[in-house]
Amino acid sequence: MVGKIFRKVFGTKNDRELKLLRKTVEKINQHVDAFSELSDEQLRNKTVEFKERLAAGESLDQLLPEAFSAVREAAGRSLGMRHFDTQMIGGMVLHEGKIAEMRTGEGKTLVATLPAYLNALTGEGVYLVTVNDYLARRDASWMSPVYLALGMNVGIVQSHAVGGDSSFLVDDEGEKPVSRQEAYAADITYGTNNEFGFDYLRDNMVLRLEHKSQRGLAYAIVDEVD
Repeated sequence: MVGKIFRKVFGTKNDRELKLLRKTVEKINQHVDAFSELSDEQLRNKTVEFKERLAAGESLDQLLPEAFSAVREAAGRSLGMRHFDTQMIGGMVLHEGKIAEMRTGEGKTLVATLPAYLNALTGEGVYLVTVNDYLARRDASWMSPVYLALGMNVGIVQSHAVGGDSSFLVDDEGEKPVSRQEAYAADITYGTNNEFGFDYLRDNMVLRLEHKSQRGLAYAIVDEVD
């Protein structure tokens, strides 16, 4: 009885968390006009500014409202798609390391660009983990214009069984085959759970550090986590 009264007055835990997230969405939306007035070069330079502020002591959470607004503006210019408020909430949930349940067609590929960009500001790399090579290549190619508009590059790691080149880099010059190390050194790297996992195991068997493919494990977003 007491529990029911408490939930009626204060809401459930999810209700309270959503209320906090919506407040952050309001902060993000406050930057809409300012970011829409930036030139392409000024928008790109925001990444440099964010990294400098991060190095000066600001946290990712403090940068989040502006960083998410920058990604939304970049997506609007490069893809003609702008994140909805609900997608902003999904991005925040992923940034917090939690599971965000989204149905097919709700834009989870676009949602992932928000926390991916934010966490890539640390310079430690972000991994986007998909279930197969096709989705990894497709999602990277589809979303790379957003990251490029913000001055970041994208790596793609494919199965060696595909034949031919198995790792690529997407930058301002387009997509090109690169070494495994270069793909993993990108700001954001797309690949499958199998490739990330086996490359990690292979790295733990090398005799020399320079033969490792991956760098440290900092932040990852896992698609179809269930």
